[in-house]
Amino acid sequence: MGLSASRAVCALVFLASTVISPSVLAHAHLKQQSPAADSQVAPPQVLTLNFSEGIEPGFSGVVVTDAQKQVIKTGTASRDEKNKAQLTVPLEQTLAPGAYRVDWHVVSVDGHKTKGSYHFSVK
Repeated sequence: MGLSASRAVCALVFLASTVISPSVLAHAHLKQQSPAADSQVAPPQVLTLNFSEGIEPGFSGVVVTDAQKQVIKTGTASRDEKNKAQLTVPLEQTLAPGAYRVDWHVVSVDGHKTKGSYHFSVK
């Protein structure tokens, strides 16, 4: 049972379109954050995370922990309405000097979930 040339071409076109389709790549990846990863900063009042595409703030969030793995109180994460790929998270307490970990999770506007983490320290 052989494959006709037109079926083979159709199969190759389908495979290629699946591999390079934007929907396959449609995940919100963290592009930039403030404070920056691995930076040493003055105590920030807010975290700002910029993603590669728009995010759904109701399904996205951040957990900040200190070196002793104590959770730092944060306000409600919100999306900048002018930049739907930016998530801001107010910190409800002043951070003491030391190391901090930011664990984030987001759902992009097309429904894909991503998560990650980074570290920064306060002088």
